[in-house]
Amino acid sequence: MLRKLVTLMAALCTALGLAVLLPTAPAGAAPACVAAWNSGSVYTGGMTASYNGHNWYAKWWTQNERPGSSDVWRDEGACGTGGGGTDPNPSGFVVSEAQFNQMFPNRNPFYTYAGLVAALKSYPGFATTGTDTVKKQEAAAFLANVSHETGGLYYIVEQNTANYPHYCDTTQPYGCPAGQSAYYGRGPIQLSWNFNYKAAGDALGIDLLNNPWRVEQDPSVAMQTGLWYWNTQKGPGTMTAHNAMVNGAGFGQTIWAINGSLECNGGNPAQVQSRVTKYQQFTQILGVPAGSNLSC
Repeated sequence: MLRKLVTLMAALCTALGLAVLLPTAPAGAAPACVAAWNSGSVYTGGMTASYNGHNWYAKWWTQNERPGSSDVWRDEGACGTGGGGTDPNPSGFVVSEAQFNQMFPNRNPFYTYAGLVAALKSYPGFATTGTDTVKKQEAAAFLANVSHETGGLYYIVEQNTANYPHYCDTTQPYGCPAGQSAYYGRGPIQLSWNFNYKAAGDALGIDLLNNPWRVEQDPSVAMQTGLWYWNTQKGPGTMTAHNAMVNGAGFGQTIWAINGSLECNGGNPAQVQSRVTKYQQFTQILGVPAGSNLSC
């Protein structure tokens, strides 16, 4: 009945010389992004996944075949960015929440995407400097090192408790007010030593010297300490990890800044390769090349 009424109204308008305005789909509308692709999941024919802002359709059984790199996946077009869809990355960070979850499928619930995004405000130059490729490479480099340090964002604190008393440098004038064994590794970069807690706390406006436990209790503070080290400390290296990535020195220099000769120059090549492999995986997820000078 409704269809007949629309047809009659269109005919009447035409007879009277009036324009006919019929309802149309909103221009530029895109479907919402479905669940993010997971390299460890099995997809059978007909199942879908989202990757790099597109929805993909599995033609047949697949596992660990990245959408866009294998004929098994059919590109269903852009998702989540049109008038009717949902922005897949409302945070503005170059890594979306779906990509973060893809990078850390077994992460501890303590480490949240929201905590990471909140921490970014403390270092606005991080992953926002240079070309889009450089921004994503820096984000991938940070998260790859973080993944290596924490077993995929699984561990919050250092697991070897025998090391705990060793991180109190008594030559510092402020000493170790939280106790000799209070400054063990915590958070995404495993912040340790009383002088690092003092310096990080001073930079962030948080009293971490007297209360180092905040790093294992507040996800945002934990991520802030990781970004503090990444952006401001060169450690055993010659430059900060941030400068290494934005100035083209390469991923290998970020390893120098974090662990120096303990891993580089033959110190522990297996550990270096573990970091490099993770970085290559993460740049692949973000759709950018890994670049040169990957090792140290």
